[in-house]
Amino acid sequence: MSATFRIACVQVNAGGDIDANVAAASALVREARAAGAELVALPECVALMESKRDRVRALATSEEASAPLASFRALARETGAWLLAGTVIVTAEDGRLANRSCLIAPDGSLRARYDKIHMFDVDLPGGESYRESATYRPGESAVTAALPWGTLGMTVCYDVRFPHLYRALAHAGADFISVPSAFTRQTGTAHWHVLLRARAIETGAYVFAPAQCGEHPGKRLTYGHALIVDPWGAVLADAGEAPGFVVAEIDVAKVIEARRAIPSLAHERPFAAPQLAPHPEQKAAE
Repeated sequence: MSATFRIACVQVNAGGDIDANVAAASALVREARAAGAELVALPECVALMESKRDRVRALATSEEASAPLASFRALARETGAWLLAGTVIVTAEDGRLANRSCLIAPDGSLRARYDKIHMFDVDLPGGESYRESATYRPGESAVTAALPWGTLGMTVCYDVRFPHLYRALAHAGADFISVPSAFTRQTGTAHWHVLLRARAIETGAYVFAPAQCGEHPGKRLTYGHALIVDPWGAVLADAGEAPGFVVAEIDVAKVIEARRAIPSLAHERPFAAPQLAPHPEQKAAE
């Protein structure tokens, strides 16, 4: 097992044209590979950023019939890189849609798949509203996958707000955690860097977070700033606000060093949950 490798996190501005989105992302993968990246990670919804639910459903296919996924598998074979196909939208076995992250080996084989667990159902200040659960079926299982350099824990975007998922992945042996995202600009400005650094610190793992950026259909704004964060919480690379990619050298020994220095994963203890406190309004009524 190699002690170091190079990771690239790609940043795109995807829209409603699947072919154009795949072509733009593929061009950046080729550039990242030419820059020495052995693992290239793409963002959430890399092949389609569409605000109209009916159009999303109409364009979705099964995993087996997914043209974007077939293109990314061929791209992995072409470049000889490991490729995280951020997320692609597929029709799940029960007919509902899944927001699926796929890990592809250099031979084009699909080595792991993870369906986003936590749905972004949020009303933001200023009028932005999102209801992912109206479009997607939430995943039910955490996933780890073997890479040549260690173990990858797979998550997606809004998952980053649920630290217990990341602790579970670390306890399962994850050395690196992927967070392909399409973070809103409003929430990203406030929380993106803090959350990703916190997840790295809490787990003693590297965090790889490719991202969407710019304006998308329906006037949706995403934050950009694809990040690579080390196990101590230091940002190794930040892609800023424009399409492109960032590359960083990953030293797997840093995971062991961080977990030895702050062995919090080994110090967890069971405890009884507190009783549910009454809401202030309930107290006032009493």
